[in-house]
Amino acid sequence: MAPRSMEMNDDPMSKLTDDILAEIISRVPYRSTCCCKCVSTRWRDLISHPDHREKMPQSLAGFFSKDYSSDPLPRIARRFTNVSGKGEPLVDPSLPFLPKYENVEVLDCCNGLLLCRCWKPTDPKTLHYVVCNPATEKWLVVPATEWSSKVNVARLGFEPAVSSHFHVFEFVPADVFWKRHEPSAYAVPCFIKVGIYSSKAGVWSEKKVRASTCGLEVPVDSRTVFLRGTLYLSAFYGLVVAVDFEGNNWRFIPTPVTPYREDTPDSIYLSQGQLHFTRKGDSKLSIWVLEGENWTLKHSVSCLQLFGELYSSVGKYYKVISIHPEHDAVFMVSGPEKALISYDMDSRELYFICQLGWDCTITSYIPYVPLFSKSLADGH
Repeated sequence: MAPRSMEMNDDPMSKLTDDILAEIISRVPYRSTCCCKCVSTRWRDLISHPDHREKMPQSLAGFFSKDYSSDPLPRIARRFTNVSGKGEPLVDPSLPFLPKYENVEVLDCCNGLLLCRCWKPTDPKTLHYVVCNPATEKWLVVPATEWSSKVNVARLGFEPAVSSHFHVFEFVPADVFWKRHEPSAYAVPCFIKVGIYSSKAGVWSEKKVRASTCGLEVPVDSRTVFLRGTLYLSAFYGLVVAVDFEGNNWRFIPTPVTPYREDTPDSIYLSQGQLHFTRKGDSKLSIWVLEGENWTLKHSVSCLQLFGELYSSVGKYYKVISIHPEHDAVFMVSGPEKALISYDMDSRELYFICQLGWDCTITSYIPYVPLFSKSLADGH
């Protein structure tokens, strides 16, 4: 008997309901989700449907940054730039869904949630933290500690695949702890204590920084990564510091650079599930990946090859601001007019995205990946 032709109904996946299939697809990385859209029109429509969007992994949407303006009065304004550099901002940087505050400062972003420091209009000296989700407009107030008004480095830890709860890390400088003087916004603080807020417990806990007697020096704009319950942040003297969400386990991982204090230490980023470290040297850019306790060189490119004919005008005047979470692409800001550019490690090609302008700061670029899940523990 002749073999029977393969019918659509013989496909085991066709027997799955939409809800079950959506649950399966939601568990694969974003790059694989894009491939799933090409399987069939059913899969494409399923992934794009609003009812299932909140389950699906999302990609990098853009960057929060700051603008300095002196017209009519000196002020700092927030900006959101789409990763494409085109169109209206995908996120309203004013965060209009939040209660009315005198001032709102975006400190960090972790897996779709923003950590903001907010000052009340009734008492400008009183502040608290707010953790919010711009995609769902949900938010939750985190009470301040006695140090919050004097702390320059506070970061967020959140893993939606593990829990809807989050942690806020507040690094307390020694001078504040000993009440010696007011910290400068530009000084490099020496941290001897960290406060950790758990949204599940609803309370702060205090832990001593387990470093040398001189404490831990971290730049104010140091980027952090929260991975598998541990917060990683870049510090001076060629170190990446790791502390778990309970503050009990500390690790000090040497970076593949000269262990001396520098004016601007290099940064760490999370890409494709691994911790990456970028080293901006005088003549080349290097990207390393952490494997176990050791760093492996992933990519290296000379500044001359990177910028080509623009090398003479750009030279050292560029800053790495992020690595794409799913692709081998590095995002940078370069030149006096702050050009946002991306570099593809595979093709070794440099791409212009957009011109940010003179008034955009060179620091504090915060990458944002939306989270459409409605769960923000006890949020409004």
